[in-house]
Amino acid sequence: MFKFITHRPLWINILAGLALAFGVFFLFLSSLKCLTGHGKAAVVPLVTGKKYEEARKILKKAGFDVDIQDSLYVDTAKPMTVLKQIPDADEMVKTNRTIYLIINRAVPPEMEMPNLVGYSFRNAEMVLKNMDLKIGDTTFKPDFARNAVLEQWYKGQPILPGTKIRKESTISLVLGDGVGKREFVVPDITGMAFCKAREMLEETGIIIGAVIADPNVEDTCSAYIYKQNPERFDDEKRFQRIRSGQTMDVWLQTDKPARDSTQKTLPDELPAKPRKPDTDESGYN
Repeated sequence: MFKFITHRPLWINILAGLALAFGVFFLFLSSLKCLTGHGKAAVVPLVTGKKYEEARKILKKAGFDVDIQDSLYVDTAKPMTVLKQIPDADEMVKTNRTIYLIINRAVPPEMEMPNLVGYSFRNAEMVLKNMDLKIGDTTFKPDFARNAVLEQWYKGQPILPGTKIRKESTISLVLGDGVGKREFVVPDITGMAFCKAREMLEETGIIIGAVIADPNVEDTCSAYIYKQNPERFDDEKRFQRIRSGQTMDVWLQTDKPARDSTQKTLPDELPAKPRKPDTDESGYN
């Protein structure tokens, strides 16, 4: 083979090499049209809104490859339907090109429940909307923080922050309605177990504020209240009044304190010292 090349003049070998190179280049250009499908184009059919399997069959029949680019969740669309196609419908593209589809997920994705307690209703509404959650029923309970979120509920149960929950879920909120207009005598809860007293106060709309427990108290629920603020009587032994939504501070100890026999427990009893009715907040009607 080398003898066949070397026994000829150099210029003949150069011409032969050039001819071979031009021949290969010509064959490449001739086959390029077949390889790239040049001149073969088709209109992309409309598959948006169709089920994925139906869309795939339509695109395959039209000569296109199909691939799922992404999946989203839209509650108004049926599961596994095509939300978007790339390229769009009616575009003229080469056959055998891949059409990318974005489909609707069959199951909404999970996320962590945010902590909305303490937020204003408006802020809580924005947070839920940004996280693709819905607001359900809003109820109110006495609390000095008007329109602040006190509790968050899901399917009839309180839901803790961080709990896994699906997007588009409905969250109900319990809001504070501010200090109520209903005014009554401060109840006497000294000598009561803490949990029992708290339950009684919640029924009247009074909120437990600060809880100060002695160092030896291990179970606050069964501990006894030996001091409260505000107290039932003022310095002149007149009934003090409180409104729903206001707070009471309590002090706890392990031993049950002896109750003062001079203290009256019913909220509708008259004060120990008679006085004329007035409209002052510290008085009574």
